[in-house]
Amino acid sequence: MFDLKRRKRYNIFISEWGRLALVLMIAAAMVAITAVSVLRERWPTLVSTTQHTLVIDPGHGGFDGGAISDDGSKESDINLAIGLKMRTLAELVGLNTVMTRSDDSARTDYASYSEHEDLVLRTAIANNTPGAILVSVHQNDFPTGQPSGAQVLYAASPGSEDLGKTMHGNLIRLLDPQNRRVAAPAPKSLYITSHVKCPAVLAECGFMSNNFEVEKLNSESYRGMLALVMVGSVLQYLSQTQTI
Repeated sequence: MFDLKRRKRYNIFISEWGRLALVLMIAAAMVAITAVSVLRERWPTLVSTTQHTLVIDPGHGGFDGGAISDDGSKESDINLAIGLKMRTLAELVGLNTVMTRSDDSARTDYASYSEHEDLVLRTAIANNTPGAILVSVHQNDFPTGQPSGAQVLYAASPGSEDLGKTMHGNLIRLLDPQNRRVAAPAPKSLYITSHVKCPAVLAECGFMSNNFEVEKLNSESYRGMLALVMVGSVLQYLSQTQTI
């Protein structure tokens, strides 16, 4: 019950992690805000009329859970959660979106499932989308729990390297300044990045083999920050290339 007749002072306690999360969220927001401001200034019609479409590919899904952490978290679930947040943020600033999957249902039954055919289908979605920019969301894995940190791999298609280095730099600068990984060309063994024609990156947001990082990846706030930085990086890339 509130006493409206007397003034009372309340002390609000925010944990160190809470302060860090708040600072990081504000910093990440600046990437998107800055990019949108540039777009508004240069193109009065804003991003909503652009011919570009952000194709969001949450890796794995259905029968393929991807990497599994010690606590049972599935990579596919984390990828999808981040991807859905990316869609919400992109649409908020007027950027068209297409998702290669928007839930965890399987397209086929278990007996007829083919990982290769699934990758072919995802690639076709990007290649058949006019003005596509592909961001494939994944998590890394390693036999031991020491490695951590995000890394962006870029395709050989035109524009991919610039997009990849922009996104990787923002992820490091805003979310993990201690990370010493660098943006790198995607291995030829990765089907999607080897067969897309549009600017495309694969973002390894963290390590499923690192328990501390999995704890962050299961946090709604951290997922939101990852989504915000990646969408903001796409907008920043568009503003830099002036292709709108």
